[in-house]
Amino acid sequence: MSVLVIDVGTTGVRAAVVTEHGTVSELHYEKFAPSSPSPGLVEFDADRLGELCLLLATKAISEVGPVSCVGITNQRASTIAWDVSTGNAIAPAIGWQDLRTVGQCIEARAKHGIAVAPNQTATKAQWLLQQVDKSTRSRIRFSTVESWVAHVLSNGSIHVTDHTNAAVTGLYDPRTNEWSDEWCQVFGVDPASMPAIVPSIGVVGNATRLPGSPVITGMIGDQQASLMGQGCIHPGAAKITFGTGGMLDQFRGDLPPTTTARAANGTFPIVAYSTSAGLTWGTEAIMLSAGSNVEWLCDDLGLVANPADTDRVAAQAGDSGGALYVPALLGLGTPYWDYGARGTLLGLTRGTTRENIVHAVLEGVAQRGADLVESTEHDSGMRIDRMRMDGGMSRNETFVQLFANAVNRPVDVCAVTEATTLGAAFAAGVGAGVWSSLDEATSTSTPLRTVEPTQPLDREAWAEALSRAKAWIPALSALDF
Repeated sequence: MSVLVIDVGTTGVRAAVVTEHGTVSELHYEKFAPSSPSPGLVEFDADRLGELCLLLATKAISEVGPVSCVGITNQRASTIAWDVSTGNAIAPAIGWQDLRTVGQCIEARAKHGIAVAPNQTATKAQWLLQQVDKSTRSRIRFSTVESWVAHVLSNGSIHVTDHTNAAVTGLYDPRTNEWSDEWCQVFGVDPASMPAIVPSIGVVGNATRLPGSPVITGMIGDQQASLMGQGCIHPGAAKITFGTGGMLDQFRGDLPPTTTARAANGTFPIVAYSTSAGLTWGTEAIMLSAGSNVEWLCDDLGLVANPADTDRVAAQAGDSGGALYVPALLGLGTPYWDYGARGTLLGLTRGTTRENIVHAVLEGVAQRGADLVESTEHDSGMRIDRMRMDGGMSRNETFVQLFANAVNRPVDVCAVTEATTLGAAFAAGVGAGVWSSLDEATSTSTPLRTVEPTQPLDREAWAEALSRAKAWIPALSALDF
C-alpha cells in the first residue's frame, strides 16, 4: 500500500510516493517559480500549475503502479480565481508573498477594525473581483492551491479546502468553522464562491483524471504537513522549517486559541489538522528571511559558490570573529513584526574575513530561530523540550549546531529535507486506512540525527544587534498587520 503526494511549494511541484513503511520516493520534481512583473507583485499561471500537477502525478503512478490514495499539500493563501462555466483561471493567480493589496489591508483595519495581512487570501480575492465586469462575478469561484489541485485532478467535480488552509485566508470564522459572512461582505466575496470546508483527513472525492481514479483523502497546508511529518502530534511538540523563510509550529492539541489575532509575542493561532471528530490547534511563529540570506551570500555577494559551501566555509572560521548579522532582508517577523527593519552587519574590523562573515550570517539565522522558540513558548505557555528541524538549511551541519546552541536544547534533524511530503502522506494514508492512526503513521518516521547544544550563543549581544536593525525605514515599521 502506498500514498501519492502532490506537494506544491513556492518554487516547484513534487510528486512522490510514500510507502506504508514511511519510505519516500521522490519520483518527479519540476521548478515552477512565480513571476514578479513589478516590485511587490508575485503571480503565477494557475492553469499551467494544474497541468504540471496532473503530468507529474500521472508519471508517478505509471512508474509505481496503483496507489491507495492521494494527499495534497501546498503553499498557503495563494489565491486563484476561476470561471465556473469553463473551469479555467480568469487571471494570473496571486502568490502569498504578493504585496499589491497592502493599501486594502490598511483600509480594512481603519474602516472595519479587521486585521488582515497582505499574505492572506481576503484582499487578494477582493482585488481579483475588481478586475472583472460585475455581470460576470456570479460565475467566479475562488481556490487556494490545494483546492485548485483537487479541482483539476477531479475534472472540476471537487471544490473544497481543508481547515488548515481556510483558517489562514482571513475569511474564516473559527467560532463556526465556516466562512464568515461579515468578513466576506467587507471584502465583497460571496461565501458561495469559496470552496466547501472539509477535514484535513478524510475522503473528499476521486482524482478521476489520474490512472485508476484514486481517492483524495488528505489535504493540508505545508507547515501543518511538516508538523505532522515530523511526528509533532502531541501537545508541546514543535518543529521549525528553515527554507527561504523560517516557520516554527507547535502542536497544542484540542485546546483552542484564546484569540484569532496575533498574540502578545507575535505568534498566530493555526489549525494543526482536522478530522470528522473535530479540530486540533497549533501556534505559528514566522521568520521572514532565513535561507534567502544564504542565497544573498552566494548569488549577490559571491562570497561562496553555492549554499552547500557555506557549511565548509563557516566551519573553517570556527566563529564570526566578533561580527554579528541580523537577517532582516525583508524585515523582521515574530515577535517584532517590523517591516522596516533591514539586514545589518555589525562588529567588523580590519581582520574580519570572508569566513567570519559567512559564519555570522548562519549564526544570525540561528539567533532568529531562537527568537521564534522563545516567542512560541511565551504565547502558548508550553515548553519545547526539543526541536525538530527540516528544510534546506537542515543539511548544513554548522548551522544546525549553531541553532542547537542558540536554543540550548537538542535538535532532531528530519530524515527527509521536506517533511511536508511525509505529513501529507500520513494525513491521506490515515484517511484511506493505510495506517490505523496518526500515531502509527508517524512512528515510521525517525530523525536522521540528533544534535546536542555545545556552547550557548550570546543572546544579550544579539538583542543589542537587533536594536540597531529595527525601524531602519520608519514608514514601513509603522505598518501593523
